[in-house]
Parts: sequence; C-alpha cells; structure tokens
Amino acid sequence: MAEDKRKFPTEVVSLPSKGHFYPEDSPLSSGEIEVKYMTAKEEDILTSQSLIRKGVVLDKLLEALVVSDVNLDDILIGDKNAVMVATRVLGYGKDYAFEYDCPSCGARNKDEVDLTVLEDKEVDFKKLEKGKNEFEFTLPSSKRNVTYKLLEQRDEKAIDSELKALKKFTKDSGVDPEITTRLKRAIVAVDGNRERKDVNDFVDNEFLSRDSLAFRQHLVDTTPDVDMTYNFECEECDHGEEVTVPMTVQFFWPTARG
Repeated sequence: MAEDKRKFPTEVVSLPSKGHFYPEDSPLSSGEIEVKYMTAKEEDILTSQSLIRKGVVLDKLLEALVVSDVNLDDILIGDKNAVMVATRVLGYGKDYAFEYDCPSCGARNKDEVDLTVLEDKEVDFKKLEKGKNEFEFTLPSSKRNVTYKLLEQRDEKAIDSELKALKKFTKDSGVDPEITTRLKRAIVAVDGNRERKDVNDFVDNEFLSRDSLAFRQHLVDTTPDVDMTYNFECEECDHGEEVTVPMTVQFFWPTARG
C-alpha cells in the first residue's frame, strides 16, 4: 500500500508536537510525517455519503494519503490537524474560502484565509519530559491535582462512539455530555488515584465549574496544535473578534462537485 502511495508526489509535514510526546520507537517521534498529493481517487472518499454519515470521512481520507508507516490512531489531535491543513494546501491550494455567521448580529459573512500563514502554537518543550504523554495540573479552586494526557485519534473515535451511544439516553433531557465525556478521556488520575470509576465520579460529581474551565483553558494553551484562529470583522455591524477557522468536509471540497 505504501509503495502504491509513493508513486505520487509526496511532501513531509512537520508536526506541532515535534514528536516530543511519542515513545522513542514510534515513527511519529521524528516529528514529521509524509503525505502524498490528493488525487481524484481521494475525492471519491470525500463524496462518499456513507462515510460522511458515519462521521469517518476525514479519517479515511488521511489513511489514504499518509505514506509514513504509522498507526494513525496514535497521532495526537493537534498533529492530525496539521496533517489535515497540509493535505488541504497540497490538494486545493492555500486559499480557503468559507462563510461565517457574525456572533453579534447574525449576518452571514464570506471570508478567506491563507492556510500557509497559520503557525503552530508555542509550547515550551524544555519543561516537558520527552517521550511521555502525561502531565500534572493543580486545579486553582479545589487544589486537587489531576494527571492528564493529550488526546489521540483513538480517543476521538472513542468519544464520538460514546456520545452516539448516549444520545438515546440524553434525548429527552436535551443535555449534551460532550464536555464531561472529553474530560473523562483526558484525565487519567486525580490526586494520584488512577481507578477509572473514581476519575469518572470526580468529573461527574466533584469537578467545580471554575476548575473545569481553568483546566480546559490550560489544555487549549498547552496542547501542541496549529493555531487556527484569525481576526474576524463583520461586514454588516463591524463587530470584530478572534475566531477559529471552521474545519469541515467543505474544508477539503472548495470547488463544485461537477
């Protein structure tokens, strides 16, 4: 399979994590990954209604494009985002046009971003142990200590699967448990206790909202990733703020489908 992929032009993509948090024997520890240029065959993947309905279309696309001999379930989400951006640039160019609804007046704006100017978030790797995806954070209000990890693609798959399974139980209440589901996946221990049931119980019953917010902001600030923010200014009301570039299936499909 890899040999077939190498028949096409390829590019080496630098990962935002620089490979710092992968085990030494992982190919991803090199901090780079090789991907091939997109072809019409991959466009078949993007237009597969079955894959779109299952929510796996982008994962299948990356499986078809990554040349390096890696298990993509091991890839950190921030690194995966970098591969997706690089793939989009290689496939359809650097200019990404999209629509965005103003959060102030609701007007729909057309906008465009040059994907090649997006930079990696700054992370001080010197303070972090190489080859270890595990970190400590003291919650500011309760002073509890949480041990957490950066989410990988396998975690995202598990989260999506769990949320789908929970839908039939949460349909009547209208409560979306995405925040707690993600927290349970990221946190591996509380005050040194790694019992899964105790961690889950902490998230459900003891995690103060102010601590949850602080922890989630800490994750955003310290997770290696592509900085997908840009300065939005509404054409109707002149409202401006920093927002995140939307990354959907349309991210990979900027032209008419023919």
